[in-house]
Amino acid sequence: MAHLLIFGLGYTAGRIAEAMRARGWRVAATGSAGDIAFADRDAVEAALAEATHILSSVPPARTGGDPVLDTYGTALSGKALFYLSSTGVYGDRAGAWVDEATPTIAQSGEGRRNARAEADLAWLALGARVFRLPGIYGPGRSALDRVRAGQARRIDLPDQVFSRVHVDDIASGVVAALEQDAPAGAYNLGDDWPCSGNEVTEHACRLLGLPLPPLESLEEANLSEMARGFYMENRRVANGKAKRVLGWQPKYPTYVEGLAALL
Repeated sequence: MAHLLIFGLGYTAGRIAEAMRARGWRVAATGSAGDIAFADRDAVEAALAEATHILSSVPPARTGGDPVLDTYGTALSGKALFYLSSTGVYGDRAGAWVDEATPTIAQSGEGRRNARAEADLAWLALGARVFRLPGIYGPGRSALDRVRAGQARRIDLPDQVFSRVHVDDIASGVVAALEQDAPAGAYNLGDDWPCSGNEVTEHACRLLGLPLPPLESLEEANLSEMARGFYMENRRVANGKAKRVLGWQPKYPTYVEGLAALL
């Protein structure tokens, strides 16, 4: 029987675990919602010995290095490897399209050191299937929730564009790769409609019948360093490889379908 060990059972990996269990796979996991403590080396190594497939959603350390590879890397040999990464590895592309052939920050040496991009390359070097994910939304984590809570923002950056993906579409893409023993390499999982965050927020407001939040400049918004960094990157993420190789089709090809289902 196929046995999946997940490192870091969080929001997204939890949906994948649920889908794989429904398909008859054995699933064990570390993380707050998992059944194994990451630091319990004996328990993790026992699970690794049984596992046929490994999925990591553990982010890299801020100072560099991947906790899973650094701690258990020698025990991953012979396993089918899968890693949840980020489209942030592409950096700012001034609104241009990126695909899996686009050099990442770690490959091109652009900008500051990027721990996620370096971890992305490390997993690829081991023959993993690496899923590069844009902004993730889904139940409890969407523009609808931010608007309801009065936390939605509209930032006045007319040319800023980014991609997003519903959490269930991530799950279906990863499930397809797990079941097909997909070729190693990177896969972008994003929807078909990159657009501004303001467009999504405004649509959510219309669905809820609530007023639009004020339009603010980046300076007026007084964002955290992390949030400000997000708005300073601008790119469109192409998803053609996942469609061709995995036969993946997003159930929610744009935020319109995604928000309608969540509503």
